Amino acid sequence: MKIGILLETNEPEKAWNGVRFANTALKQGHEVRLFLMSAGVEALEITHETYNVQHQITTFVEAKGILLACGTCIKSRKRGDSEACPISTMIDCLDMVTWADKVITF
Repeated sequence: MKIGILLETNEPEKAWNGVRFANTALKQGHEVRLFLMSAGVEALEITHETYNVQHQITTFVEAKGILLACGTCIKSRKRGDSEACPISTMIDCLDMVTWADKVITF
């Protein structure tokens, strides 16, 4: 199955669970695309002693999951893109949604 995930939060536990879900889906053989939007673009910078979001994102990228981030959301926070997470557009988000069999939001 093709699964699209919209991550719209910078809350450590919710972001951690969203990316953990993405990793679980990859391990089960699904194709997964993760789109960071709104506060979710801050997920790469979350530090928390219990909810290690950065580790989950690294695991996702290493497992060949596709990670995208809203360029407008990144720019509004005066941040830049990264190698692991390129700046994307609403067209990329729409492409993910139309590509996916299922889309979920965290």
